[in-house]
Amino acid sequence: MKQWLIRFNTIIYGFVTLTLLWTSIAKAEVYDLSVDNIIKNTNGFSKSSIGYNGTTPGPVLRFSEGEDVTINVTNNLKESTSIHWHGLILPTDMDGVPGISFEGIAPGETFKYQFPVMQSGTYWYHSHSSFQEPDGAYGAIVITPKKRDPFRYQRDYVVQLTDEHEDSGATIMRNLKMMDDYYNRSQRTLGDFFSDISSKGLSKTLDDRLSWGEMRMTPSDIEDVQGFTTLVNGKTSEQNWTGIFKADERVRLRFINSSAMTYYDIRIPGLEMTVVSADGNNVQPVKVDELRISVAETYDVIVQPKEDKAYTIFAESMGRTGFGAATLAPREGMVSDIPQLREVPLLTMSDMGMDHAGMNMSDMAGMEGMEGMDHSKMTDMSNMKTMDHSKMSNMKGGNIRPDPFYAPGSGLMPTAANSGKFLSYSDLKAQKPLYKERSATREIELRLTGNMGRYSWSINGIKYEDADPIRLQYGERVRFKFVNETMMTHPMHLHGMWSILDNGNGKWNPVKHTISVAPGTTVYSETEVDAAGQWAFHCHLSYHAAAGMFRKVIVEGGPTANLLNKTQTEG
Repeated sequence: MKQWLIRFNTIIYGFVTLTLLWTSIAKAEVYDLSVDNIIKNTNGFSKSSIGYNGTTPGPVLRFSEGEDVTINVTNNLKESTSIHWHGLILPTDMDGVPGISFEGIAPGETFKYQFPVMQSGTYWYHSHSSFQEPDGAYGAIVITPKKRDPFRYQRDYVVQLTDEHEDSGATIMRNLKMMDDYYNRSQRTLGDFFSDISSKGLSKTLDDRLSWGEMRMTPSDIEDVQGFTTLVNGKTSEQNWTGIFKADERVRLRFINSSAMTYYDIRIPGLEMTVVSADGNNVQPVKVDELRISVAETYDVIVQPKEDKAYTIFAESMGRTGFGAATLAPREGMVSDIPQLREVPLLTMSDMGMDHAGMNMSDMAGMEGMEGMDHSKMTDMSNMKTMDHSKMSNMKGGNIRPDPFYAPGSGLMPTAANSGKFLSYSDLKAQKPLYKERSATREIELRLTGNMGRYSWSINGIKYEDADPIRLQYGERVRFKFVNETMMTHPMHLHGMWSILDNGNGKWNPVKHTISVAPGTTVYSETEVDAAGQWAFHCHLSYHAAAGMFRKVIVEGGPTANLLNKTQTEG
């Protein structure tokens, strides 16, 4: 009897030991994605598109923190492709950027992505080859945390926004290079001129028009590309994507902006949103009525509908030139009223980092082709076709604002519907600091520059193909100073490492993968350089990145230093 008990205990002990060993090993999952040519029918037009597993958006990939994933990507296109896992921390050779991370995936080839999942939250994936992303090659990623989620909710939905255009990405880029305002459907008219005279007076109106003319800009240039159709999870407003709920349930909405160029202002009339996550990282809850999501950002919000009725999810473009709508409802087929687009905003001199009232145009030293020019007389305009408007001395960092859209007199400054609360960057506080607080070892200035007339975008006045890489040392903490010297808003995305946005909250500064920088402003972020290898750093507006607002980052030293040196030698 005693021997039997010993054997039984030995078996139980062995079983428990094997169970503990098994659970200590990261779960390994295998996913298969095909990259396919598809035909997309949208709002009355059909176009050749690119999808994953035959659809756009591609399937929602659901991972668990701590698992090891294998993703087999088969390229069914006649051209090379790639997939970048936006916001995921992973080895450099799995990041999916041709020419930096790897060579790309050739036609007919299957590439095996393998990496550990070291985070949780809402992210997305997309092609980093040519203009495949704006042509449909994108999808969502949801990662379940290893520990209990700190926020309670009963429903969980991805809400992925995209600006679908009837022109292909390559066509849009060609048209923008040919005529920078090709897609600007909000040009000011003679009627606007007389209307301004009536409201502002002749002198101020003429002064304003002169200022914009001399800068080769227009106050309606908030968006480069207009005439798009906004899709929500691949559906038009008429197709009405619907998320189901029961009254009094808490619903988590994972907003992802996978647009090529469009910023959105999001609100749900009748419901307050509680922001709980930004770019995949939990933040201290913030109650808002409206939020602006830049291209490539993600925000998770929780809403709690109390009534048995439908609510409209309304995503209005920053330039008020388009919108997307979807529905939260107790039952399929229910709808609610869709709000009207608000008045089209106009850029102001405040947005350009200048006080129009006291601005002296002759002080704008350094503007290409304008030195010594008498700005009071519009007689020498021949040099202004190629004027580099990024070289306005008054725009070089005068406005240090962690809030990218808030400035007195700003045409970009949003006003929440019914004067409610609009989310500000300064509202974002990390729920738990990811890194210990310490001083940066050095500062790197990145001036966001461009020439609208040539549709050329750059960093520090140099396009990607002419620029040296940014070199970082493994283990250092770098402070990046973004100085936006252009008229456009730029979402800056660093691959492979987190960006700690300096929004004035000290150790609670939020950790993000994309930071929006408004015109005429200076924004700071810091990065713990903890990922060796080669990485991309770029504006996430597709046509700005393609036109040159892009850099390669090389992290020297660290655990993969030998691999990096080998890669550089072979390159």
